[in-house]
Amino acid sequence: MHVPDGFLDAPTSIATGAVAFVAVGVALRGARRELDDKTAPLAGLVAAFVFATQMINFPVGAGTSGHLMGGALAAVLVGPWTGVLCVSVVLIVQSLLFADGGITALGTNILLIAVATVVVGWFVTRVLLKVLPKRVGMVAPAAAVGAFVSVPAAALVFTGLYAVGGTADISLTTLATAMLGWHTVIGLGEAAITFLAVGAILSVRPDLVYAARGVISERDLVIKTKEAVA
Repeated sequence: MHVPDGFLDAPTSIATGAVAFVAVGVALRGARRELDDKTAPLAGLVAAFVFATQMINFPVGAGTSGHLMGGALAAVLVGPWTGVLCVSVVLIVQSLLFADGGITALGTNILLIAVATVVVGWFVTRVLLKVLPKRVGMVAPAAAVGAFVSVPAAALVFTGLYAVGGTADISLTTLATAMLGWHTVIGLGEAAITFLAVGAILSVRPDLVYAARGVISERDLVIKTKEAVA
């Protein structure tokens, strides 16, 4: 998903850079409400984990490989605003120090990998947690579904950007088919990694998982209500 330099024209790259800049600025303000004595230390660990796992590619077939994007995972663990910041930092380091994704395409990559995946992954996870049974054990499956949906959603956003300012000699239909097809497969890997990571933390410290806090609060409220009635 890392977009190289020159794949989108200058006006599109500038526009995505401006949107990414605003998104990160808004996330900086929103993260103030999420960061506390539990979330702040975990945010650094999440950024390190996403960085490490993005460097590991897994085969998806026909010579194509995929890697974790991490937006949904970060949002579930530390909150959506902090999640945007964590993944953005990873992308900046990768672009400037490891040439993974173009420098002129940095805004595009932040928009796709740090913003789109967080927004979609967090939204899907929250919707599922509202309709699923109010149990902590439901957080990991909900996060996995959110992670799965977030990957082809980001691919769809890229396809839209390419339709506006693509420079490569590839037809839009061919690109859309390849992007959505392969990224749906990659989404399965994203879902598996997210499920395992979130599930592992939930098994030992569910209070550290940002998305689980609402479920834990409702559970504790029910228990207190029953005790008061009894």
